[in-house]
Amino acid sequence: MNELGSIWRRWQGHLVIVGIALLILLIWRFGLQPTITAVAESSERELAQQLPTLEPQATADSLLFGTSELPIVDDNSLIPAPNPRTFEGKLPQHEFITHTVVRGETPNGIAEKYGIEPETILGGNPRLSEESSLLQVGTVLTILPVDGVLHDVQPGDTLESLSLQYGIPVEDIIAYAPNNLEFPYRLEPETQILIPGAVRELFVWTPPDLSSVGGTSSEGGSVRPIIVGTGTFIYPVNSRNYTQFFWYGHPGLDIALAEGSPVYASDTGTVTYVGYNNFGYGNLIVINHGNGYETFYAHLSSFNVSPGQIVYQGNVIGGTGNTGNSSGPHIHFEIRINNNRDNPCWYIGC
Repeated sequence: MNELGSIWRRWQGHLVIVGIALLILLIWRFGLQPTITAVAESSERELAQQLPTLEPQATADSLLFGTSELPIVDDNSLIPAPNPRTFEGKLPQHEFITHTVVRGETPNGIAEKYGIEPETILGGNPRLSEESSLLQVGTVLTILPVDGVLHDVQPGDTLESLSLQYGIPVEDIIAYAPNNLEFPYRLEPETQILIPGAVRELFVWTPPDLSSVGGTSSEGGSVRPIIVGTGTFIYPVNSRNYTQFFWYGHPGLDIALAEGSPVYASDTGTVTYVGYNNFGYGNLIVINHGNGYETFYAHLSSFNVSPGQIVYQGNVIGGTGNTGNSSGPHIHFEIRINNNRDNPCWYIGC
């Protein structure tokens, strides 16, 4: 007994601890767990009722993965730019057909063949308005699948800036599937996107009016012309070798002939411009006919008149040439009425 009592005194503390641990384990396992769990769930519900209700907000990450309606983000947005290590935008996936110009074709005829407007020929081939030879036989044209403008993306271009430039809603540009645009809609320089429904704007140079030349007087706020034309027009050169007719992308008539050939005043009027023009015309003469009409004679090699001079229908005013945006000797002839360019063939009978 003395030995057992000694052992008990030695280990009684440990045995008590072990017993208490076993009791707690049994109670937890078989008795109190459901109650504790219920208390915890009740506490969570009470806490949720006490907290204010928060509306869910879309984040940049959720937008990227399509969990909310895609917004259009401009350059001033607080949404950070994509990390170049984790974000890579898609490139446009355009498929165009080409057309090789054959003898006798016109922009209007080509456009009709492909079911597009003539303006769209210029929309896919901007240089057509710069040089007459670009629409000659053998020229290869890019044909757009829909009416619009093929835009070369420049650094700094955004959908918003292009929308303002062409007057087309941003949504329409995004909706054109081959543009392959996705949020955050950042454009890649040195790529091309198609602006559906857009028309490429042409620059129209305005010549000096009659008030800029000598011998005119101003009465009642308008300039009285020195002389008024006949209202009829003659051919400006002795040739019918047309290299390009009038259309949206080329609002004039090109006639090829040897350099130095005489150029005639198509009608009587006052010369308002003589000199080199930096907007593609090269050496240019403009005659104001005093009745709302003006005639233009471009790409000349020589001048026989000066500003302010009166000329009569049929007078030689200069010689044909190859100056400005030109790839061969010819004359570019325009007729304007109240500064609106009209088809010369309606006046001189091409």
